[in-house]
Amino acid sequence: FFFPKRFQTMALLSFGKRQAVLALSLARSSVCFTTFTTSVTNHHQHSRLNIIRSMTSQQSIEPPTPRRDEDRYVLAGKLKPNDVGYADPKNPKNPLLRQSESSTEALLDPPVKIPDPYGWMRDESRTNQEVLDHLKAENEYTEKLTGHLEGLRSDLYNEMLAGIKETDYTVPSPKGEYLYYSRTYEGKSYKSYCRAPIENDNYIDQAKSWDGTKESPILPGEVAYLDVNELAKGKNYCSIGQASTSPSSKLLAYTVDFTGDEVCGLHIRDIESDATIDHDETLECSGSVKWGNDDKTVFYLKMDEQKRPYQLYRRTVGSKEPDELLYEEPNELYWVSMTKSFDEKYIFVSSRSKETSEIHFLDLTDSNAPLQCVAERRKKVLYSVRHRAGYWYITTNVGGTPNMRLMVSPAVANSGDQWVDMVDQNGNIMFEGGYDRTITGMTSFVSHAVATGREGGLPQIWVITYDSANSSDVTNFVQLQFSEDAYDAGFGSNLDCTADSVVIAYDSLVTPLSYIKIPLESPTDSSVRTVLKEQEVVGYDKSQYACERTTVTSRDGSANIPVSIVYRKDAMDKVKAGATVPTHLYGYGSYGACMEASFRNTRRTLLDRGMIYVIAHVRGGGEMGRNWYEEPNGAKYLCKKNTFNDFVDCARWLIDDRKITTPEQLSCEGRSAGGLLIGASINQAPELFKMALLGVPFVDVICTMIDASIPLTIVEWEEWGNPNEEKYHQYMMEYSPINNVKAGAKYPACLLTGGLHDPRVQYWEPTKLAAEQRYKSSPESGPTCIKIDMTAGHFSASDRYKYLKELSFDYAFLLDQLGLANKKSSQ
Repeated sequence: FFFPKRFQTMALLSFGKRQAVLALSLARSSVCFTTFTTSVTNHHQHSRLNIIRSMTSQQSIEPPTPRRDEDRYVLAGKLKPNDVGYADPKNPKNPLLRQSESSTEALLDPPVKIPDPYGWMRDESRTNQEVLDHLKAENEYTEKLTGHLEGLRSDLYNEMLAGIKETDYTVPSPKGEYLYYSRTYEGKSYKSYCRAPIENDNYIDQAKSWDGTKESPILPGEVAYLDVNELAKGKNYCSIGQASTSPSSKLLAYTVDFTGDEVCGLHIRDIESDATIDHDETLECSGSVKWGNDDKTVFYLKMDEQKRPYQLYRRTVGSKEPDELLYEEPNELYWVSMTKSFDEKYIFVSSRSKETSEIHFLDLTDSNAPLQCVAERRKKVLYSVRHRAGYWYITTNVGGTPNMRLMVSPAVANSGDQWVDMVDQNGNIMFEGGYDRTITGMTSFVSHAVATGREGGLPQIWVITYDSANSSDVTNFVQLQFSEDAYDAGFGSNLDCTADSVVIAYDSLVTPLSYIKIPLESPTDSSVRTVLKEQEVVGYDKSQYACERTTVTSRDGSANIPVSIVYRKDAMDKVKAGATVPTHLYGYGSYGACMEASFRNTRRTLLDRGMIYVIAHVRGGGEMGRNWYEEPNGAKYLCKKNTFNDFVDCARWLIDDRKITTPEQLSCEGRSAGGLLIGASINQAPELFKMALLGVPFVDVICTMIDASIPLTIVEWEEWGNPNEEKYHQYMMEYSPINNVKAGAKYPACLLTGGLHDPRVQYWEPTKLAAEQRYKSSPESGPTCIKIDMTAGHFSASDRYKYLKELSFDYAFLLDQLGLANKKSSQ
């Protein structure tokens, strides 16, 4: 996915999952403009830097002691030409932007100094020897401190791997003359994109009869048209942005990132000959690529210096003529994204900030058609568009609705004044944008549409039936029902808009993923549904596990925070008998992103050692709709602290009210923006947690958000606020993790991870926080460890086996700190 936001992360990648799970993330770097005169040497540092002992090892190991420049600072607010940080480092003749062009808020004047004693760790080039030596020392320290866990890591890795069917395939999905699917093979790190000709309608049964071997095709006539394992040879990192076949099905266009910095190259191949017919080594683009209505035209997006997609180009395959610039977004608050309508008649180009959007369309059936606007941008109005049978289907918050509504209009330019609410067969508005129900997505088939959204804090699916293939009048509107209290449901692979059925994906905390084919004419009749494929989890006995959904009242009584809990039944039996058990609390809470109650095979390594796993659906996410995210009662801008307060309240509830666990048995975890959540929570209540995992964490909030030269900072001013401005500065200072480490406090053991090439959350953010924690916290605190992947970016390892090894490393650290390193799995 390529969203117009930096805090996007594909985390907790699970084999066989319908998509990478968003654990959503941060992408910031911070050019800290500073002055400095005094450097604190190692022997002057706080006593916290003396000796750290591992829980299960008696070996004394000293952590790295980085240089601390006490006089180093950055300036927030209005700057003068002679002030440090006034000029744009990439264009020194120009002043660096301090606020968005549309902002009317006052800048801090005079500017305020923000201490940045470890600002020297920032190195955009990744070549500074002092910085590289320090990262190496941090990695070596972490390895030494955790070396005794090698056996446990191996056990965890083997357990995770044992539950996965390594040689497997995804559900074949028809499009044109072919069935498209992907395969994985035992021992190979990446998937292979495959297709086979459609010979009959019995392809699902044919696939199910596959003998399970690497050598055998899933379907007759199978062709692997893109083997990512071949692309990845000799590479430390390899991630496909998009891979798409041409209208004739003869050519393949794909984008690929070989560094983890999310900058891709564009390749065009002939599928039959496997020959590359178009590739410009100098062309750098984002991950999106779309075909026109022939085999000669592709569309792609270029990025600016801040890695913001901002230009749409049309390229003629194999031509030596310059690519044609069709659209450019100059406003740095806006990210450009590109989609293609399901009926393949239009290219949609969306320019979107966190609060406002504008979409243009290009008619692919007319080679002379200009790019036209669906509806001009209106402040704080978001919308997205689908096309079907000459109509736009719009999801939008126009009118200031708290959630998204569903509207329809003729498919014409400048249609904003023609949008009307869609009504069902009884004349009732289907999605009015109220507090109880929201729409998040929609796929339009010829005579039906399938909408996804939320109601009651859970994902929902609705099927819409139209009067005819050319009408927008609705004759039936039904909601699908699911039996479990907490689950995840959404679209599976659907490639053909003329299909008479939809494939959905369903799983829960205890139910492995399944793909279900539902006839659109009878969507509520369970007797005609077909289970196309179920995730095979070797050794998993569902009867041994259980889950539940409950709520926790926030400290101010204004919100009921949903909590999902999964456990082995024998672990919960101990709680019912009055004992407490080790518990892991996970959270995210930003961008309106939802942490769903979905199945994770890797989670079993914790559950089978007697742990209980809890997901806190804190404000800032979208579990309860956009009002769970937006001001005034969500967790954005000047109510962002609700995210951290909710998480701490859930931790206290687990300890004091539900009495499941104790502070000595409670660990916590978050990634990217979730890392901000964990950093702020352990600052607020370090006494509640024994251990914390902070993955690629956004923790240097102020230094990052004042600096417009850092990728995505400007875009994020509409998420967190701008600390250069009087309105937001003090509030953000009060929760920024690195600026609020408590002197002398006893902190939990912390493992912070990062990627050297991460463009979203730069490697120096966790590195700086680790140094600050060691410097200020009590010597009685747990160890603070850093693990920087020197070959990866924000989304961790692209290699599926390496990913499991990294997760095994994290979980081994967690189990060790909770005293469970020697506890054997119950499996």
